[in-house]
Amino acid sequence: MTSTVVEPIPAGFGREIGGRLRDWVPAILVFFVAIALWEGVTTLFDVETFLLPKPSDIAQAFWDDKGTLWDYGLYTFKEAAGGFALGSSFGILMALFLARFRALGSALLPFAIAANAIPIIAFAPITNNWFGLLNPFSKMAIAAVLCFFPVMVNTLRGLTSVDVRSIELMRSYGAGELQTFRSVRIPSSLPFMFTGLKVAAVLSMIGAIVGEYFGGPTNALGVSILNDTQLFNFPRAWAGIVLASAFGIVFYGAVALAERLTTSWHPSSRGFRGE
Repeated sequence: MTSTVVEPIPAGFGREIGGRLRDWVPAILVFFVAIALWEGVTTLFDVETFLLPKPSDIAQAFWDDKGTLWDYGLYTFKEAAGGFALGSSFGILMALFLARFRALGSALLPFAIAANAIPIIAFAPITNNWFGLLNPFSKMAIAAVLCFFPVMVNTLRGLTSVDVRSIELMRSYGAGELQTFRSVRIPSSLPFMFTGLKVAAVLSMIGAIVGEYFGGPTNALGVSILNDTQLFNFPRAWAGIVLASAFGIVFYGAVALAERLTTSWHPSSRGFRGE
């Protein structure tokens, strides 16, 4: 007769889960209070729909056309995810290059800053001309441009903010630059890199929507929002905006989860309570 051994749950596990749930309570309360105030103010003062629809009207519009809006949202999310992958990958590679070749990096960094200063609204029509109005890559390119700079800057900061004693220790062991990057600089830069990735996750959705405002297929969320506003169907347009925000939040949460799983060893992942 075999017996099953059940491993005990760690003593601090329940306390940690409870603490994290308590962290979300204020945000949830503020959210519901804001929605209630929004509904109350628009009802009390009879605010016109074209100025600000009621949350209940927005929810009804989404429910009535949830299948179509969901398909539109997925299409735009794929564009955002593609741009996120392109921009973030190039940003990380550029940060590695600039950290390895400091002199050349000092010469190239101002050009990267100048490129980031270009208004994305001005850049969107250009990418549509480059890749085609209906080509998803034209929207991915806009999202990639928005994602590149925060990922590159944060990763570069992490790569160059390593404790000097760690570098000296690696050199005393005879480690080369490649080994130093792999064993010290890259692991130490992960918290910084994920900070940039979380910012980029939200910006990627913004970039895809902005690109679609200048033209795209009819099954794109940005095109749908623009068409709804032109047809004075403002509750449905707001439903699209809320859906785009939801996709951005979920994308941010996915990156934050990946950060927690990847950098659980780092003190910054233990929260503010010193856990």
